[in-house]
Amino acid sequence: MSIKIERISDALIEQISYIIANEVKHKDINFVTITDVKVSNDLSYAKVYFTVLDESKKDITSKALKEASGFIRHELRERVEIRQIPELTFVYDDTIKEAQKIEDIIEKIHEEE
Repeated sequence: MSIKIERISDALIEQISYIIANEVKHKDINFVTITDVKVSNDLSYAKVYFTVLDESKKDITSKALKEASGFIRHELRERVEIRQIPELTFVYDDTIKEAQKIEDIIEKIHEEE
């Protein structure tokens, strides 16, 4: 990944997090954490990875974020200095859940020893 794309990804993480926390007025978007943003090489698409505090609400939150993506892109135009704001796709980040599974397996192995 180039330094430019990495810099843009970092700026998007920061600004999207701020916009969701302070400016999006959607009742289904609560306690969302943006964990990563992967921007395509041509800067036209961005996958925004998120987690939620209550995992049972991940589908509702994902739908709400999709509905709010137009507003979020509009706000990003004023905050991030790039020619074109990428199209945002919100994806639930399950790496924390997977890491917990691995940690549980390791703990179980140590208990058996």
